[in-house]
Amino acid sequence: MIEETDEILETSKKAAKVGAEILSQGFGRLNQKQIALKGMGDYVTEIDRSSEEAIIKVIKGKFPDHVIHAEESGRENRESKYCWLIDPLDGTANYVQGIPIFGISIALVKGEETLVGLVYYPERDEMFWAVKEKGAFLNGRKIHVSTKKDMARSMLASGFPWRSKDYLDPYLASFRELFLSAAGVRRMGSAAIDLAYTACGRFDGFWEMKLKPWDISAGILLVEEAGGVVTDFKGGKGYIESGNVVAGNPFIHGKILDMIRPYLSRIK
Repeated sequence: MIEETDEILETSKKAAKVGAEILSQGFGRLNQKQIALKGMGDYVTEIDRSSEEAIIKVIKGKFPDHVIHAEESGRENRESKYCWLIDPLDGTANYVQGIPIFGISIALVKGEETLVGLVYYPERDEMFWAVKEKGAFLNGRKIHVSTKKDMARSMLASGFPWRSKDYLDPYLASFRELFLSAAGVRRMGSAAIDLAYTACGRFDGFWEMKLKPWDISAGILLVEEAGGVVTDFKGGKGYIESGNVVAGNPFIHGKILDMIRPYLSRIK
């Protein structure tokens, strides 16, 4: 298993670098003909697709029998015990607007267990990765979640429910509770980076709803391997199915969960 995960990790790193080169070449150079809307506020660009194709080519070159499930191309219609979850550009709206907060998220899942997770932030050349039961790292340095216990001193992150605007009112109610209790709340525009920042202690906690598996699978492993806790809004492990995520250090996670439960626990 050790040799297997080492090979997977090295392939993930290589794939992320190849995808990031495409993102960096296109950043700030898009024209409107290269941008399309998949839905309200949900952008896709030629760069997303090019990055995804390049990432998949690297992975398939090493693991041709593995299944790919990527944001733009969907899931391959065949069976394998291994599945790669790929977001070739997390934070597309930022990218389109010229805001340098975006990343690449890659995870390898075996059955229901994530073995390797990687989040790469090209504009800062920060590569976060985690291997199941081997810890979490940033550019080779081991990372840990923060140790803060006091919500009043905590910096939190979140994202607006732009995919599910019907839930805006309960979300804003939860936001108000946490905004009034914490030292600050940030909205980065990339769930993958939010989770990576939580894993390394830059954020003390994070919550967001209706995310996709490719948005969060790598980041969840990062947080857990960095000593943090991740649940859904009910305190369970249904975050992949629901897309509802609460993450944080062991102290702040529970406080966030207690504060949002009255508003968000019924959201499936």
